[in-house]
Amino acid sequence: MKQPKYRRVLLKLSGEALSPGAGGILDFDFLTRVAGQIRRCTESGVQVAVIVGAGNIWRGRQGTGMDHCRADHMGMLATVINSIALQDVFLRERLDAVVLSAVEMKAFADTYTARGAIRALEEGKVVILGAGLGTPYFSTDTAAVLRAAEIRADCVLMAKNIDAIYSADPKLEPGAVRYSELTYRQIIEKNLRALDMTATIFCMDNRIRCHAFGLADPENIYRAAMGEPVGTVIRCDGEVPAAT
Repeated sequence: MKQPKYRRVLLKLSGEALSPGAGGILDFDFLTRVAGQIRRCTESGVQVAVIVGAGNIWRGRQGTGMDHCRADHMGMLATVINSIALQDVFLRERLDAVVLSAVEMKAFADTYTARGAIRALEEGKVVILGAGLGTPYFSTDTAAVLRAAEIRADCVLMAKNIDAIYSADPKLEPGAVRYSELTYRQIIEKNLRALDMTATIFCMDNRIRCHAFGLADPENIYRAAMGEPVGTVIRCDGEVPAAT
């Protein structure tokens, strides 16, 4: 069996990437394919935590005229909806999964603690993290990297609706440069739209590795966990590039 590159990963799933696109909020056939690749990871010995966005349901910035905090609260609740849906699919696909919410809601999920998450991972469960950080003004990108630090993940796998990080939106600029590797400092200097700035600086300060790739092919989850060259690896300054 091929040896994984990482022992423990935090997988950030784009909410938008989980939507069927033409009505509805979740593509359950697609989620089943995602679950299959996560199962491959766990069978290879990788511990997997998952945090999911809510772009398929609600983004705080949609609430034009709303109080920012209340709009973000709606987004946090939307991530819990996605988390419960993921848990249902995972369980049906023979993946033991638990939802841990940053906001206490005992009827739907257990309350998140880093110690509880680590214990569940070590028991072989997939840990699904809902409600972001439980506070407004912070994106699920920031929640993902902070939780990764708390649970001591080896890498954050950023599964997005685009196949890599580019110098510009490739749909609008066909000549946009596609990057296979970057440092966080380069992201800041080039003003790239890879992670939000808070998440980028946190990763740089805490030396957290990220690997961004497209979710259109769910097998990329397994490939990234194995260390295969898909998407864009974001490494810390001073870290030796994979090519060398």
